[in-house]
Amino acid sequence: MKRALIIVLDSVGIGEAADAAAFGDCGSNTLGHIGEAFPLALPNLQLLGLGNLVKLPTVPPVDFPQAAVMKMRPKSVGKDTTIGHWEIAGIIMKKPLPTYPNGFPAEVLERFTKATGRGVLGNCVASGTAIIQKLGAEHLQTGKLICYTSADSVFQIAAHEELVPPQELYQYCLQAREILQGEHGVGRVIARPFIGNAAEGFTRTENRRDFSLQPPQANLLEKVKAAGQSVIAIGKITDIFAGEGITDIVEAHNNSQSAQGLFKALAMNKNGLIFDNFVDFDMLYGHRNNIEGYAQALQDFDAILPQIIAALGKKDIMFITADHGNDPSTSGTDHSRENVPLLVYGQGIKCGKYGERASFADLGATVAEYLSVEKLPAGESFLNDIWRG
Repeated sequence: MKRALIIVLDSVGIGEAADAAAFGDCGSNTLGHIGEAFPLALPNLQLLGLGNLVKLPTVPPVDFPQAAVMKMRPKSVGKDTTIGHWEIAGIIMKKPLPTYPNGFPAEVLERFTKATGRGVLGNCVASGTAIIQKLGAEHLQTGKLICYTSADSVFQIAAHEELVPPQELYQYCLQAREILQGEHGVGRVIARPFIGNAAEGFTRTENRRDFSLQPPQANLLEKVKAAGQSVIAIGKITDIFAGEGITDIVEAHNNSQSAQGLFKALAMNKNGLIFDNFVDFDMLYGHRNNIEGYAQALQDFDAILPQIIAALGKKDIMFITADHGNDPSTSGTDHSRENVPLLVYGQGIKCGKYGERASFADLGATVAEYLSVEKLPAGESFLNDIWRG
């Protein structure tokens, strides 16, 4: 049995990309700045070679990493979850997806209001946790939906679960997704359910769902599926790829569930691809500038890593990487344009330091070659460099 595991530690960047200035992200270093502010204990990631990629005071480099260690540079124009994952899967986006720093145009909101029968509150760039505190009471009084965006290409819809049950909110998101095509084709429409009251405050729930654009090209997932192999999507992966190219879905809403989902996927004993996203780094800590919480989540992942390794088969290859940065030490709360780590582990891997890759797509190209599927639209495989069989 031959399997490839792609584990995305959402937003765990390792320093500004060469073109960071074009994105306003000079000096960003998600993992490096966390390591400066918090005494990280990551013994298992250290053994794999994480400290060889970024300076971490308490996670020094090792002479003989137990993985193939390299850095990947982003090539697509964009720095969000959709763009990052699509690039990993072999799609290079040469044009940015649309963003709305001044809110969405009237014609979009008019069509959305007509489709849903509900008015709109907000229509601005906002922190998701802050805007529900500001507008939650008015939402409950009027029934209008809280709509907002960020620096990313997203249309987010927040609603109280007692007024708008999640399934109803998902239908509104699908209606928004139909409207937001073409020139207004944002990367994701995101459902943001919340609970609570004005007196005690409002809290988002784990019933978030993302409704992505269809990937513009055939990619790693579709090619693995077309070859008759399994594609097991865990957590956000199904939403990011709009359900395309997936054979098995394992639901997960946080890091703990993503870990359990990974063990469940491994126990299925199916040839092909297992694709997992650990969302908490970005969602709970990066966007909220919570360095300590981010650090603890890294340590929690490190603690389960030996169990993951123990569950791997002889011909399994595990790729641990990220999709962008989200430096919690900066004043902003948005994603940052950063390089990402890549640690490749398996019994057949030639361990060592392998420098930099020009694109995230090189990961997908390597997986495609390992699984003997059709070549991807972009990316250069490095399988021959790292695989001894």
